[in-house]
Amino acid sequence: MNAHHSLRIGIDLGGTKIAAIAFGESENPVFSARVPTPRGDYDGVIRAIAGLVEEAEKAAGVPGGSATVGVGMPGSLSPRTGRVQNANSVWMNGRAFGDDLKAALARPLRLANDANCLALSEAADGAARGARTVFGVIIGTGCGGGLVVDGRIISGRNRIGGEWGHNPLPWADGGEHPGPECWCGRRGCLETWISGTGLERDYHARTGGRLSGEQIAAAARDGDARAEAALARHAERLARGLAHVVNLFDPEVIVLGGGLSMLPRLYDVLPELMRPWVFCDDPAIDVRPPAHGPASGVRGAARLWDDGQDDWTF
Repeated sequence: MNAHHSLRIGIDLGGTKIAAIAFGESENPVFSARVPTPRGDYDGVIRAIAGLVEEAEKAAGVPGGSATVGVGMPGSLSPRTGRVQNANSVWMNGRAFGDDLKAALARPLRLANDANCLALSEAADGAARGARTVFGVIIGTGCGGGLVVDGRIISGRNRIGGEWGHNPLPWADGGEHPGPECWCGRRGCLETWISGTGLERDYHARTGGRLSGEQIAAAARDGDARAEAALARHAERLARGLAHVVNLFDPEVIVLGGGLSMLPRLYDVLPELMRPWVFCDDPAIDVRPPAHGPASGVRGAARLWDDGQDDWTF
């Protein structure tokens, strides 16, 4: 941590909530809060983040403007335009979010994709602590991914490192092609199959009923065969998607985050479901739940200033 800063603030900008956390010299948070995301209100998002930063500094008793701020965001900032690209909170796309937020906070910022923040958090002091290569996954409303190597985020030349959710579902069968329409404009993206939204869509397509992911999991625990079948299809598709990442990146540890990461069955079934698709005679596969639960992303955002170089953030 930069010696001139005694407080590290992390912000996690989600589709439904904005979370904040602050750390002093220790790894125990001195402040945490969350507020609803002003969906569709770009200026409202800027104001909400500024308010949380001000609140964190007051709670910690440090002068305003003295803390570092890291922000985990949907999508990324285009290296060509500096504007938001690829955010599933589509009203953010095309906006100069980094510049606008810097102006509102009157300080430097570091920003990274929210899944990269998850991966960084879990690699630093979470479920993947000690692993050199980590793939962090978000399977919630959407589907994101982040890559960390030797404790550093790999965002890539185009700032899309780890964005597996908008690759097609691999090894799709006849009933899975061309796949559902995705908000990105394509069809059959992994996100449309393995996100919480995708699970709910698949359940509705097969049964005609409408249940949330949490309700589907509860129904399966109660012995509902249709809910059980939906979860089995979801796990098998998730396994194919993760196997595709293993064939490209071969991480030591995969950490799942987001709402569906709370399904205990995934950690029991995914390694065996992945094995037939991994290009290896006897693959070692390690899939873990997040040690920091829903707070992983915001904790990772606070860590964006821990490294002296920022060529890997945006």
